[in-house]
Formats: sequence, structure tokens, C-alpha cells
Amino acid sequence: MKHDKRQNRDERLVAHVLSLVDLVDYQDGAIVSRTIVDKETGTVTLFTFDEGQGLSEHTTPYDALVYLIDGEAEIVISGKTFQLKEGEMILMPANEPHALKAVKRFKMILTMIRS
Repeated sequence: MKHDKRQNRDERLVAHVLSLVDLVDYQDGAIVSRTIVDKETGTVTLFTFDEGQGLSEHTTPYDALVYLIDGEAEIVISGKTFQLKEGEMILMPANEPHALKAVKRFKMILTMIRS
């Protein structure tokens, strides 16, 4: 059987009830990520951003759904600023410039569908 690196998944995550908020921890002065699903068709990744941390403006060729699990973030999409807090989400459209910054430290789940 041919082994694809995308098949390397954390078996502790499969067919188990888990708390998203507990799957990734904050780290002082850092951004931390943990990939939950990595398939040819898309990815699901958990992130933590310590207060003041962020990602500079960039684009991706795919739509990306951001859902805040905890905290507060500022997200800029094509020059328009959005304030998100726990329990809120936003869709960042493909090929549109966007940036993220932690107003307060936050955790998010990023779902990217490749099509």
C-alpha cells in the first residue's frame, strides 16, 4: 500500500469526543497551530495567538472560514476591519488580502476548502 504523508494523522483525534479549546495551548509571545485534518480537499487547523500576535496581510487561493473558540481578534479583509469574539465566525474569500491580530489572546479553528 502506498503511504501518503497526508495519511499521517493523530489517531487520538479519530472517533473520539474532544474539546477543541483543549487541543491547543497558548504560548507567551507566540502563535501556535495544530492540524486536525489535512486532505487534498482541505484542511482544518487550530490556532492560538497570544495578545498582540498576528499574521501580516496575505492572500490564499481558497476560501477560509475562521471560527473563534476563545478570545478576541481583529481581522482585516480587503481593507475592511472586523472585530470577532468567542463564538463568532467570518469567511475570508479566496484571493482577497487579509490579516489577523490578537486584540486579546484568542483560539480559532481555520477551515480551508480547496476547490
